[in-house]
Formats: sequence, C-alpha cells, structure tokens
Amino acid sequence: MPSIVLCDPDPVIIERARSGDNRAFTRLVEAYQTPVYNLCYRILGNPHDAEDAAQEAFLRAYTRLNSYDQARSFKTWLLSIAHHYCIDRLRRRRLTWLSLDDEPALDTAMWRSTAPTPEEVVMRRERDSDIQTLLSDLSMKDRGALVMRYWYDLSYEEIAAATDTTVSAVKSRLHRARGSLAAEVSPAQSRAAQRSSLERSAVAA
Repeated sequence: MPSIVLCDPDPVIIERARSGDNRAFTRLVEAYQTPVYNLCYRILGNPHDAEDAAQEAFLRAYTRLNSYDQARSFKTWLLSIAHHYCIDRLRRRRLTWLSLDDEPALDTAMWRSTAPTPEEVVMRRERDSDIQTLLSDLSMKDRGALVMRYWYDLSYEEIAAATDTTVSAVKSRLHRARGSLAAEVSPAQSRAAQRSSLERSAVAA
C-alpha cells in the first residue's frame, strides 16, 4: 500500500495568500487540512484535541505567511508548525511517553490509511485504535518523526527541517521508534487477523 505523497502548492497561490487573498489561503487549507489533522491526531491521540490543534496550526500559518521563506518547502513549513504546536501541547500536559531501543523489521503497511469499504469500517476502527495505542508508547518527538516518514513519505531531510533537528537525529528517532513498535505490531496484526477470521466465520454461518 503506497504512502501518501504530499506535494507543494503552486507558488502563485502562496504569493496570493501572502498578499492577503483569503480565497488563496482557503485553497491551501483545503489542500492540507487532512494531512495536518492526521499528524495532530497521531501525535495527540484525541480527535477533539487534533481538531483544535489543526485549527491553531492553520491560524499560526496564516499569521506567519509573511515570514515564510519560499525557498523552503511549504508542506515542510506547515507540518513543522503543526508538529511544534502539538509537542508544546503535550509538554503542557506534562505527560511522559515511553521510548525503547533497537530496530527489528517493521511492516509499515498497516500504518497507512486509505478510504475503507463499508465491510472494513469496524475492523479499520479497531485497527486504528490499536495503532494509536502503540503510538502512545513512543516519545512525542519519535511519534512525530514516525508519522511524517510513514504516513507522508517525507525524506529524512524534510523531517529534520520540520522538527528543527539533524538528519542523524531523525534517523536515530526512527530507529528507536521502529524498535519499540516492532515487538508490538505483530501481536496487533495477529489480533486483527483473528477478528477478521471470526467475522468471516459469522457471515458464513
């Protein structure tokens, strides 16, 4: 299953938004509202908090458009705003997140969301809950790096720019996150397969 590829918007639209064209900014919101929300949700773990965070991220982007450097990737700049706001929000909660070491192989296909068919809705919700539970065991910074890499296929360089760190630090975070998750993903996948098998058996009966 391919990851979601985010493209940068037409520079003309950005320039219009910078000049005060609200319709142009609305087009930017429409283009990025889903990835920004998803990033916030995966970091914060709560739909309501994610909605608030996404709105705040766009508000901050709107007020900072004049300081946006067009030589920089817009998607990276916007996700950086959302990422930093979510990190600050978690810090204000004073939560402690668990992170471990080492890196077994990790099947990331289950992490990428696509529009489900009606038959998959229940299983998708359960799987989404499993994924969010796994993510909640990561440190907040590791979580953000993992989402940017495996949901949106951002490069190490783009993640480093979005998180104000180095490529080496990004690789270290991903290495640590994959190691923490790999031991838990297989049981989660097994439970999902068992649920699917039971559902098929019930339908057949």
